[in-house]
Amino acid sequence: MCQLVIPLIKKQLTVTAEQIVRIEASSNYSCVYFSDGKKLLVSKILYWFEERLPAEMFARVHRSHLINTGYISEIIEDKPYSLLLNNGERIDLSRRKKSEFINGYKQMQRAEII
Repeated sequence: MCQLVIPLIKKQLTVTAEQIVRIEASSNYSCVYFSDGKKLLVSKILYWFEERLPAEMFARVHRSHLINTGYISEIIEDKPYSLLLNNGERIDLSRRKKSEFINGYKQMQRAEII
């Protein structure tokens, strides 16, 4: 279980990677969406989270989104490709990252089955 310490203004918040559904970039800030439905705006760029969270668990699917792959329920193959999350949210998959993500995701699913 990977823990992440998120610095806030006057304190720090410690969360497990499993609690994070997705992180969305917004300029120099990131909005962290949690499995309990709460969200938190943090003054860190998306790359900061990408460097600290486990790569086998999180995927950068768009320049503005980092997704916990455990919360993906379906890959929707319309144009544009998108991901349907367990909480009902639909996140677009960038054209540049599409093939890399889909290949990696399918390999990960096969590894879980074995």
